[in-house]
Amino acid sequence: NLRDGVVTRRLRWRSPQGQTVEVWSERWASMSQPHLCALRYGVTALDFAGEVELRAAIDGTVENPGTLVPAEIGLRHWWFEGHGNPTPQSAELRVRTRVSGAELTAAMHLEVQGVAEVSYTVRDWSQAPGVAARFYLNRGETAVATKLVAYACGAGWEAGGSAVEGHGQAGKPAPRVVLEAALGQGYESLLAAHRSWWDDLWRDCDIEIEGDEAAQRAVRFNLYHLLIAVPRQPGRLSIPAKTLSGFGYRGHVFWDTDIFIVPFFAYTRPELARNLLLYRYYTLPGARENARREGYKGARFAWESADDGRETTPPWVPLPDGSLARCWCGELELHINTDVAYAVWRYWQVTGDDAFMRDYGAEILLDTANFWASRVEYNARAERYEISDVIGPDEYHEHVNNSAFTNRMVQWHLERALETLDWLRQRHPQKAEELAQRLELTSEQLALWQDIRERIYIPYDPSTGLFEQFEGFFGLKDLDWQALEPRTRPVQMVLGIEETQEYQALKQPDVLMLFYLLPEAYDEEALRVNWQYYEPRTDHTYGSSLGPAIHALLAARLGLGEDAYQHFLRAALVDLEDLRGNTRDGIHAASAGGVWQDVVLGFAGMAPGPQGLTFSPRLPERWQRLRFAVRYRGQKQEVDLRAEEPVGAPAPRRGRR
Repeated sequence: NLRDGVVTRRLRWRSPQGQTVEVWSERWASMSQPHLCALRYGVTALDFAGEVELRAAIDGTVENPGTLVPAEIGLRHWWFEGHGNPTPQSAELRVRTRVSGAELTAAMHLEVQGVAEVSYTVRDWSQAPGVAARFYLNRGETAVATKLVAYACGAGWEAGGSAVEGHGQAGKPAPRVVLEAALGQGYESLLAAHRSWWDDLWRDCDIEIEGDEAAQRAVRFNLYHLLIAVPRQPGRLSIPAKTLSGFGYRGHVFWDTDIFIVPFFAYTRPELARNLLLYRYYTLPGARENARREGYKGARFAWESADDGRETTPPWVPLPDGSLARCWCGELELHINTDVAYAVWRYWQVTGDDAFMRDYGAEILLDTANFWASRVEYNARAERYEISDVIGPDEYHEHVNNSAFTNRMVQWHLERALETLDWLRQRHPQKAEELAQRLELTSEQLALWQDIRERIYIPYDPSTGLFEQFEGFFGLKDLDWQALEPRTRPVQMVLGIEETQEYQALKQPDVLMLFYLLPEAYDEEALRVNWQYYEPRTDHTYGSSLGPAIHALLAARLGLGEDAYQHFLRAALVDLEDLRGNTRDGIHAASAGGVWQDVVLGFAGMAPGPQGLTFSPRLPERWQRLRFAVRYRGQKQEVDLRAEEPVGAPAPRRGRR
């Protein structure tokens, strides 16, 4: 149930002896108490009377698939520290991760009601400590079993400290403290608090669509997965590319969060967007280490980031045939620095959160700008600054020089960094001086930023109005897409990594990302010219899952209603209908965030301006009404858009994904 996050099931099972039981269950992870989960089972004897044994445990044998370890072997990434049964109805398990040494503790309590007598026995099922409950059921009688589970990480994983870190009161393991408090509240009270939390979330974050039930369901599905993934307390946590719904990308954080997800929370629950950006602040030491290790100054955020911000992108990745391919993203996909800076700046513009910018955001913007000042190269012959050997958003092309997206966003980044420092000097001079000293923002350094901003090279053809994706892109061969059909794989998997780089074939939007991120910088005609060139050259079917949402939003801005709607469906249904066949690896979080942007920034045409929010709605044909709420600079605004002449939309064209 997307409304309250409760999963319910009902089934009938007949034993080999012919005895039939009906089982109903509900389970949920508490939103009001983030370290608590609850399960409730009802067991009814339909056609017999007899003894029933119900077993509940904490599974300590979970493995970590998706690594270079063969799937049939798996990898258990923790050591067992201990387990026990504090009472006949409870069990505990302690483990420690093998590399980082983080201690994880879980505790459970089982209670069976509705029968005359219950016998509880502690058990240990091969590193899965638990409890067995035995009871007698009369024909037609129902027993209700409630299992509460609490869990906690070691101290340091959440800023600020709390009773759920390390040990709780009087030396008790923290989960035991959580469990005891939960038992005092009772299951129904816990569930009511959980549902109340969801009520508040949907009140701020819901999108209502009339006239298109499939779109309504898909949008809420994506919003739900963002809401359950976001850290609700400020600290060192973020949203991984696959959320925590699967093992894909090993729980690492990418630009997906900063570019695709932060806007949703900035406009609906700004305190949650702030939490995501605080993760970047707390990982600045790791980002500085990345830059130092590569011989540069300042801070360079990791393409794949984990707990401390150091680069965690694997240098080699396995291919389906078992061979390994070199992965250069962790070394060359440097636009991550501008992506983080962009998220910080946009959050500030949307929320007006000056305290965040003063205490956290400014340092992120300024020290990442320091990195760019040391990373660019000066071409004395051409009297310009250049950036060589990078990967832009389009990962089909590696080791490119002067990526238009990267260079233009570096220019934007340095402009914003200079503005930020000027703002600090005017409003918070003491903080400005402190950062200038610590980050070595000398007058010479600031003059260099200004010079780079003015003279960085951005490949552009004024005769056509086209940005060249990178130097030499226009000289690459055109790809005959039809000649590759039928296919079930990305272009790279069909042609090979090296040959793909010989073609004007994109994995995802690259130049078009400039028009997505900087709409105020370019007019509609500039977008149209570049759209007409790059959109047909993009692998929509098997390229990146990040692409459809971007194409949908830009198509909406251009008034290409049918194109916008079809791209939107590719994004909105990618997991709900498993269009790519890989939802088992986890939810596509960037796509989920992009869906919100498609609806609000694309179809509703919302844009921030000097006088506040403006709207230029272009609703899909079958949408009769669109309602949502946003917060802008501290004020909540209810938006209600209605179609003038609603008509039926054509049948969805989704394509194979």
